[in-house]
Amino acid sequence: MTDLDQRIASVLREHAEGEIDTGRLLRGSRALGRRRRVRRRATAGTALALVGVLGFTGAIRADVGGLAGRMPWTAATPEAAPPPVPPLADGVPAARDRPDLVGTDPQVLHLGLDSSRARYLGWSVHASNPIESIRFSDGEGHPILLEVSPVAKALDDTPIDGFPVQAVSGRLDFDGGVLRVAGTDGLVTSWQPFPGLYARAATLRGDVAALKRVSGLVRWDEARRCAGPVRLTSLPADAAVTGCAVDVAAFPKGYMAQLTVFREPSSTMWMRLIYGAETAEDTGRGSNRDLGGRPGFLYPDGTRLELLGLPKGRLTVDFAWPFSGDRPAGQVDFTEADAATVLAGAEVAKDLARPQTWP
Repeated sequence: MTDLDQRIASVLREHAEGEIDTGRLLRGSRALGRRRRVRRRATAGTALALVGVLGFTGAIRADVGGLAGRMPWTAATPEAAPPPVPPLADGVPAARDRPDLVGTDPQVLHLGLDSSRARYLGWSVHASNPIESIRFSDGEGHPILLEVSPVAKALDDTPIDGFPVQAVSGRLDFDGGVLRVAGTDGLVTSWQPFPGLYARAATLRGDVAALKRVSGLVRWDEARRCAGPVRLTSLPADAAVTGCAVDVAAFPKGYMAQLTVFREPSSTMWMRLIYGAETAEDTGRGSNRDLGGRPGFLYPDGTRLELLGLPKGRLTVDFAWPFSGDRPAGQVDFTEADAATVLAGAEVAKDLARPQTWP
């Protein structure tokens, strides 16, 4: 286990209530580390961002419909409650027309799904890779993870949640063939929908026919917003949003959304909103900070700030180096004031239970 692995495992154990699959996080962090040795200080931040993206919600003591400690892209959404759909991004080129733009804007998905034959379970954009992904359930109820990138190596180097870390590395031919993942029932297929774009689809259930149907379910000619229940209207100086992830697999029981904010050379903060009727309440916690006229709470460790007062919701920002042990040379953190700027300007949906009100 590397020093980075130990730190990630340590911070999860320190902050989580309930079990967390630290092994899966560590496997992902090792792969990220291999890709980013030249930017060692940023690697730790990227690895922690993976915590939120994969649904490790135990860190804020909430279990939204079973989000904590599970593989979110395998969850099934109740048929009686269609999950939210990312809204259309009018005027934005689609992947078919500008494949080079895929993964470059954390606010945009350059593709969509035929929602009459597939159900969105989640979506994400990571501009640092660059990769866009959609998790969905097809008409037969098979959960699928679809990822696209203009860079073949970005997909080839990125582990798939739920598979051994080396399951696909160096094995993707992008010729439409199906790869069986040793030791699992998982299948992966990779192909080029058109010149300049690479795609990878995976399922844990071992259904080749389901993978063969994926391409026909994708809308390559439309663009959608990587939208969620929170929109940021203010950022610290020289900072930018670099990642967006939304998990609606458990909707309407609950959902999770995360935005990642980065500033050169190494400052990263992660804003997460977790909503659900089962979200843990902390009735003994009162406001100890003012966030633009709204009540806030700075956690005792001094690295997390929360906006209070959201019914059945928790909106937090982790803004500082979270690991125990030595800090990397030159590591620069965001500050509490930076986190307050983000939360004070956060535009939250008027009704968290109704995606129609998402900003």
